[in-house]
Amino acid sequence: MTPERPDPVIPDSVVPGPVVPAVPTATYRLQLQPEFPFGAAEAAVPYLASLGVSHLHLSPVLEAVPGSTHGYDVVDHARVRAELGGEEGLRSLARTAREHGLGLVVDIVPNHMAMAPRHNRPLWEVLREGPESPYARWFDIDWDAQGGRLLLPVLGDRLGAEIDHLKVDGDVLRYYDHVFPLREGTAKLPLPQLLDAQWYRPAWWRLARTDLNYRRFFSISELIGVRVEDPEVFAATHAKILELLDDGVVEGLRIDHPDGLADPDAYLRRLHDATGGRWTVVEKILADGEPLPATWPVAGTTGYDALRHIDGLFTDPAGAGELLGQYRRFAAPQADRGGHWESTVRRAAYKVVTHELATEIDRLTREVSEVCATSADPASRDHAPWALGTALRELLVRLEVYRPYPSTDASLVVTEEAADEARAVFAVPEEAHAVDVVRDLVTGRAGDGPGHAEFRARFAQTSSALRAKSVEDTAFYRYVPLLSANEVGGAPGGPAMSPEDFHAYCARVQRDWPATGTVLSTHDTKRSADVRAALSVLTQCPERWADVLAEVTRDGTGVPDPQLAWAAWQTVFGLGPASEERVQGALLKHVREAGLHTAWTERNPAYEDTVAAFVAEGPCGAPGRRVADFRASLTPHVRANVLGAALVHLTMPGVPDVYQGTEGEYLALVDPDNRQPFAPHESEEPQESQETQQPPEPRGHPSEKAALTTAALRLRGRRPAVFGDSATYAPLSAKGPGAAHCVAFVRSGEVVTAVTRMSLRLADAGGWRDTRLVLPEGRWIDVLSPEREFTGHARVEELFERLPVVLLERVSAGAPAGSGASG
Repeated sequence: MTPERPDPVIPDSVVPGPVVPAVPTATYRLQLQPEFPFGAAEAAVPYLASLGVSHLHLSPVLEAVPGSTHGYDVVDHARVRAELGGEEGLRSLARTAREHGLGLVVDIVPNHMAMAPRHNRPLWEVLREGPESPYARWFDIDWDAQGGRLLLPVLGDRLGAEIDHLKVDGDVLRYYDHVFPLREGTAKLPLPQLLDAQWYRPAWWRLARTDLNYRRFFSISELIGVRVEDPEVFAATHAKILELLDDGVVEGLRIDHPDGLADPDAYLRRLHDATGGRWTVVEKILADGEPLPATWPVAGTTGYDALRHIDGLFTDPAGAGELLGQYRRFAAPQADRGGHWESTVRRAAYKVVTHELATEIDRLTREVSEVCATSADPASRDHAPWALGTALRELLVRLEVYRPYPSTDASLVVTEEAADEARAVFAVPEEAHAVDVVRDLVTGRAGDGPGHAEFRARFAQTSSALRAKSVEDTAFYRYVPLLSANEVGGAPGGPAMSPEDFHAYCARVQRDWPATGTVLSTHDTKRSADVRAALSVLTQCPERWADVLAEVTRDGTGVPDPQLAWAAWQTVFGLGPASEERVQGALLKHVREAGLHTAWTERNPAYEDTVAAFVAEGPCGAPGRRVADFRASLTPHVRANVLGAALVHLTMPGVPDVYQGTEGEYLALVDPDNRQPFAPHESEEPQESQETQQPPEPRGHPSEKAALTTAALRLRGRRPAVFGDSATYAPLSAKGPGAAHCVAFVRSGEVVTAVTRMSLRLADAGGWRDTRLVLPEGRWIDVLSPEREFTGHARVEELFERLPVVLLERVSAGAPAGSGASG
């Protein structure tokens, strides 16, 4: 579904320049931060415009916690962030961008704000005035819990151990860097009574798991949920962004985490009306086979579904299965602790609902108990809270999508099969009726009595947090046979994608969501596209990979555990030469997220020291050179995957988003490694920073990917109709012995993309030989080498003579089919 497209607006605040399209042809993502503010982005505009994108895609621009390197911890929706250059800096960037033919797309954060009272004025007022504050409606606070006081989990230890560090200073309470307002008339009370008299309760940070009474972003207590479903809250939190849209400073929006909202459908409709239908994409993680709600008035998603399909296209299905077998032999993981994908996810989900999200489950249990106790339907009565809570947990852990939606049939998400499994948990069959009660409430079958809609919304919000924490932040770090598959929106249990399925996906996108976003790397990807492309090659040589691991781990010295060792060796294979500090940081995050031997909140220093020593002596030591040599021997096949994924991304249906720096070779791991301040690729020579903290600049063939990316982006900009709403997409089939290794498609009969798939398997089978690709009628030139011309039944070996990919543009319709090729 494509939103309405208003005519471009050029107000007085923006210097007129080239007309910027209402729907981007391609966007370029910039991570703004104090070290890369608006001024730095403005200086990069000429370079970015030369790439061929139509819009710059900016991370959040509103006032955030001082020093924030990401901006998702918003503290003031009414101001553009001063550390980035303030509103004048943003408007100056917009003017310069427009002079170069570029518009701006901005990331907005409707779901949460920073739990930082000294910077967050609405929250400050709530802490000072309590539930009677006019700002109390802003935040999703359960005032019925904790005796009507907001729990603040900020103390490093229990109150008794920390009370001497709590100081009254005039009309505020200080605790190290924390500052809180005092309730009027309480400043002169003795400290114990003063604390009891506040609308908040400073508490030991560990109590957040069980006692917290405000909604968070996932399990991050530093981010408090905002009730943007309230029309007044929506108006207050969106006024500045709408002003920037009206003034032509901003042309489009990316919506962060709509799954966290009480009613995403209503929010997106309200936003669509307020913006006049500007191009908007949502950060919606779709499970395999899950559609985006057709009623949402948006252009589509931010593109993680496209990422999964592209990566899967370059993953060998047979080899992925063989690699899984090698992993199980090497690491011998328990089935539900990394040995079997579905079992690992289920165990992780149980852990999250009983630990990180325990307070959210308790609140849901209280709400469903109250709904049942006050229901007009006798069938909902006489269910013990423990039974309803058990039913909730058992249904939640079995959800295979992030959340059910009002606009879709929730029974397709909370399935009868899941209900059967949940009932089986109860020892007394009659008590299992609680499962039916909860399921009927979630699916809407129980009607819309008092509290029903609120319960459904909170169930959905909790389910999205559970899915994110159990899959992205836990299971991805436990089940590790192929790290390239462990990506946001990915399907590690089935990582490969057949060309037929890929083509079917692209056809659906062109039909239903032609202006959706597509991505390969983002600020949230756990490994950049080029790292994943290298790792995917391992599915073409699983036995050789196992032999290399056997060689480098022969003595077993210092290995903390075999699952971590497998992941560590894959990490350095995918990344290539890099500083030990970068690898150490990523792997320490890996083991803490996995939570099998250490965790963020339950550190095991001895284990973490062992991990650090192993990384230094093994993957980043002398044995690591053997892995580096092995990677070097596969360079042509890594190259084929890197270039193939890039070209498919830039020419498939949708609007491609290019993450900062990825126009050239970009090798980065999970944040913060992939969020370094941006530096344009102004030189073809690798820079000295490649062995330091920065993700490396291009090496090997530094200009190939940049040239391909620029050519594809400029082609999109020059011929937008070929790729836009009214464009077409059709697969092209190769014929001959290597046909399975050539994936090709044609856009609107005018542009052909052809890429090499599984090039190592192809080489082992004898190469292309007489494989041919039947081109549509006409003369076709190679966009990167216009002197090369093809018609009819083109020999694939000639198509890929220069590169393992080719981008062709039709220049005439005169040549008959079958006339051969010339180059």
